[in-house]
Amino acid sequence: MTETNQAETMTGADILVNALAAEGVEYIFGYPGGTVLHIYDALFKQHKIKHILVRHEQGAAHAADGYARSTGRPGVALVTSGPGVTNAITGIATAYMDSSPLVVITGQVTTALIGNDAFQEVDTVGISRPCVKHNFLVDDVNKLAETIKKAFYIATTGRPGPVVIDIPKDITANRAVFNYPETVEMRSYKPITGGHLGQIRRAAELILSAKRPIIYSGGGVVLGNSSQLLTDLTRSLGYPITQTLMGLGSYPATDSQFLGMLGMHGTYEANMAMHECDVLIAIGARFDDRITGEIDKFCPYAKIIHIDIDPSSISKNVQVDIPIVGAVDQVLQDLMQIIKEMEQQPDKDAISTWWDQINLWRKENCLTYNRDSELIKPQFVIEKLYELTGGDAYITSDVGQHQMFVAQYYKFTKPRHWINSGGLGTMGFGLPAAMGTQLAHPDNTVVCVTGEASIQMCIQEFSTCKQFDLPIKVVNLNNRYMGMVRQWQEMFYDKRYSHSYVDALPDFMKLIDSYGHVGIRIEKPADVEAALKEGLAMKDRLVFMDFIIDQGENVYPMVTAGKGHHEMVLSPENRKVS
Repeated sequence: MTETNQAETMTGADILVNALAAEGVEYIFGYPGGTVLHIYDALFKQHKIKHILVRHEQGAAHAADGYARSTGRPGVALVTSGPGVTNAITGIATAYMDSSPLVVITGQVTTALIGNDAFQEVDTVGISRPCVKHNFLVDDVNKLAETIKKAFYIATTGRPGPVVIDIPKDITANRAVFNYPETVEMRSYKPITGGHLGQIRRAAELILSAKRPIIYSGGGVVLGNSSQLLTDLTRSLGYPITQTLMGLGSYPATDSQFLGMLGMHGTYEANMAMHECDVLIAIGARFDDRITGEIDKFCPYAKIIHIDIDPSSISKNVQVDIPIVGAVDQVLQDLMQIIKEMEQQPDKDAISTWWDQINLWRKENCLTYNRDSELIKPQFVIEKLYELTGGDAYITSDVGQHQMFVAQYYKFTKPRHWINSGGLGTMGFGLPAAMGTQLAHPDNTVVCVTGEASIQMCIQEFSTCKQFDLPIKVVNLNNRYMGMVRQWQEMFYDKRYSHSYVDALPDFMKLIDSYGHVGIRIEKPADVEAALKEGLAMKDRLVFMDFIIDQGENVYPMVTAGKGHHEMVLSPENRKVS
């Protein structure tokens, strides 16, 4: 190769970094290792992309995920081969279950060693295949730039999801001409956008003829940036709306038409309205088991309309009457235009009678709890957090009772402000997700609501927070139990609390201080508001607020296994419905 040709080429590592810059990547969350050292060297020599050094590869995937969910832009993670990949799999699976767009770059042993059980070799493509939207193994440096373009296109179009690019070390050292394509075409991947107008017209006719309608929206509305369209449609119809855990914030929770979250820990009024409705309008939701309860008892009187970008989600769990495959924003635009052009109007008398029934269910006050307790109630902490942040904070959570309390008591009014692991239910998600969210929104308040068991799953990321000065506020609802496990053991295992008690907890105040952060311990209800105010006021410090809460508090309402979504167990302050 002549000197002239040498000058026209660059290493695979430089191609990768330049391609990421061309995609507008702002942050890479990663952890170095042998097979990615050429890439790290290329990162060192540039200044467009910031690398955030996490302390565990799971944290890299979760942080990239938090960045993606809070911005709508793809998050990027970089890990080495072998244990680097396997450590990241939990985060990749978390993103996959919740349709979060990630591009995860993994190192691989040199091409000549693949399949030889080389040091730190795993079959990344095989291991990740069940929990990615797609994956690539790059075997030629000349294909690298196009592969990266394809990865970003696949991750962000259609139903979003994580894409893995596995790059052998020799590919990052080999040289090629850098030519980054503006667009890519793939015969096997043609995501659908517009919905079938005939089906949309059928849906409009059914919607307007409904006597007991309800709108049921999910995370697809958030992912599809369709919150305003959903709000406009709901308000123009005057129909009640309920949302999944992942859909919260895409319709303002403060609005009178909002019935609260539905499902296993949904509100009485939302679940009862779903059960009794005659027309169900499902938008960007997938009818998962935490929503439906016993399938045979789900919405027995309803005709069901289902709008979703993923054709595989249609009638997968629940048979629907009018399927519409398409991007939520385009379908809602067409639906509203068709409704506007139709002479038919909703039956005002029937809808008024329907609202009368819903308001009777609301009188059950299913989210009531004992406000006179001498112990701190977790619900009270979340209510005060909402009050003091004005509902404007970005909230991440781990998984368990604290997650459900946030969903029930924090009134989300904006999309992409509620960031949690819904599908996989990953403990350890909250703190690294908050890191990605805080980096994406440096001037906003980011709060991680967690529990004393969950926070220890990725607690090492407090070191990352210190290195990069991330002023996250951590609300630790500390009941000295794996709370949701304990609740199930109480209700279904005759209070045999097998290994749900978290023994030998660290002194969180000393631990947080050792990381260089601020710790506050709160033991009395009277001190909750002042502590939250103090913590939120420290704009430039990470503050860990350790709330010692009532050990026996449970999440209600609750739909138990084998029951219909209308067969809820309510709190001791309410009656039981069976």
